[in-house]
Amino acid sequence: MDHSNDINNRPAAGKHRLFVIMGVSGSGKSVVAQKLSQRLGIPCLDGDFLHPRANVDKMAGGNALNDDERLPWLQALNEAAYAMLRTNPASLLVCSALKKRYRDILRQGNPHLSFLFMNGEYGVIEERLKQRKGHFFRPQMLDSQFSALELPDATEKDVTSIDIHASLDVVVEKCAQLINETTQA
Repeated sequence: MDHSNDINNRPAAGKHRLFVIMGVSGSGKSVVAQKLSQRLGIPCLDGDFLHPRANVDKMAGGNALNDDERLPWLQALNEAAYAMLRTNPASLLVCSALKKRYRDILRQGNPHLSFLFMNGEYGVIEERLKQRKGHFFRPQMLDSQFSALELPDATEKDVTSIDIHASLDVVVEKCAQLINETTQA
């Protein structure tokens, strides 16, 4: 496959950009971000690594976080996004960003941020979670993820919905095209 138009194969153009790979747990955020990072040669931060210890322990016990517990995490992600935007022409951040107000926290002070929403149906994601090994998220938490999810609407012009029912290669290709188009603008 020809990747001659990928980010590292052309001069940097325009403003630095950060792409938040968002969606419920099991939607493929991390694997898509890893593949994009490798393909495009851009840094990626998995937002789960910035959760406070208490949040990790709570989720490992199969319990959902509330908004108060998510706030310090979202603020840490906002700070990380700020730093990434200052140091990289393009970069990726993995974050569920389930509610509009969570996305708004990430946007604060970060004007060159875009979201790629890994959008899929409950049954498909549930099956993926059942097959997952070595992650602190428990499949029974999927209900709370979908309950919390506020689908981006037309007012959120910086969010692009990506259909995750396609193969991983197709999803990664679509995201890579969007990233390349945005960074060339």
